[in-house]
Amino acid sequence: MKSVFNPQQQQTDLSSKIVAGLERISQAFKVLLWEKAKQFGLSPIQIQILIFIAYHKSEYNNVSFLAQEFNVTKPTISDAIRVLNKKGLVVKDHSSADNRSYTLLLSDSGKDIVSKTEHFADPLANQMDAIDTSEKEELFKTLSKLIYQLNQSGVLTVQRTCFACKFYSKSDTGDYCNLLEKPLKNEDIRLDCDEFEQKT
Repeated sequence: MKSVFNPQQQQTDLSSKIVAGLERISQAFKVLLWEKAKQFGLSPIQIQILIFIAYHKSEYNNVSFLAQEFNVTKPTISDAIRVLNKKGLVVKDHSSADNRSYTLLLSDSGKDIVSKTEHFADPLANQMDAIDTSEKEELFKTLSKLIYQLNQSGVLTVQRTCFACKFYSKSDTGDYCNLLEKPLKNEDIRLDCDEFEQKT
């Protein structure tokens, strides 16, 4: 049977082998996140929401955007936020013009939980540190292109990478950021940029 998960197919098809490898990496990420979630009596998505709020601008920290960011339904995000709010980890800021909408802020307890959980992926990062720089650069180049292509095909709904940004341009001389007004080396390409603005 033709499937990327068929070991026999993987032996003759490098793309299948790579996809199977990425699936193993995703399992490692889930295991690490679950371990941290159980430790603090939270769900993985609740920890991801707290960490996201800690590092992203307020306009992203609402139900609609978080649902897109994590590729889940609005009710799923709303349920997670209800629990986080009940535990006193987030605060709903209703200061916008629309009384029905709100922005999420971390409480002091929420900030404390972030400081204790945000390093859950360090075992993966530590393994990456042991890999040769040139190999990492090639891996990143491939991953950044793959993420962009998955976004363009609709699999990933949100991305804030250079390739999809209105400030990005490519020429014969390479990649360029018109906001920073500088050429971009491969390692300068961002996957999550604060200044990102969607290409129209």
